[in-house]
Amino acid sequence: MVTISHVVEKMVNERPLLFQALEQDIISFANLAEKLKPEIEKELSKEIKHSAVVMALRRYSDKIQGKSVIPKFDFHSEIVMKTNLCDIAVQKTPVSLTKLQRIYKLADYSKGDILNIIQGNYEISIVTNVKHLPKIKEELKGEKIIKIEKNLVALSLHFSDKFLYTPGIIATVVRKLAWEDINIYELISTFTELTFIISEKDVTKGYNALKGLVSKK
Repeated sequence: MVTISHVVEKMVNERPLLFQALEQDIISFANLAEKLKPEIEKELSKEIKHSAVVMALRRYSDKIQGKSVIPKFDFHSEIVMKTNLCDIAVQKTPVSLTKLQRIYKLADYSKGDILNIIQGNYEISIVTNVKHLPKIKEELKGEKIIKIEKNLVALSLHFSDKFLYTPGIIATVVRKLAWEDINIYELISTFTELTFIISEKDVTKGYNALKGLVSKK
């Protein structure tokens, strides 16, 4: 039998920020219960008491105390920022793959250029300096460009090689950015590096959020 407690736990678990707020005991049970009550009633197909939702939230909050533990890991890192970037998403085809070789040659890394090409099953994402956009569009002529995002910034962290073998590192950093309501356009990781592509409008919040994490020893 599905109970109010079951539905409350399901709703909280589906909302990472809500889970974290409850886990840190920084949210009003009464206000949250009022927000969730209509959704719970719809799920259960019956009217319920506000106090019952409050009690279910209180019990679940007690249950999850200390669950969002930050991994035992030295997050200390320099934050490297690259501005004036764009993200081009193009359909992955045999022809578009051959064109990547010419696109790779556009970046001049000695001048600080950035070029990351991520291949999915059906799409290719190209993250690079916006100054290269006209030439990339020319190279991709005839290919289906799905989306182009401009005014982006890359925030990069460099960790020890333990990064690859420690569970929860990426989740911890992503949660830190999500808590500040920062949208991540791309997440790029290598053996010891983690790079987030975000909007220029979020750069100050993003930098400060990461600084608050990596400055802890």
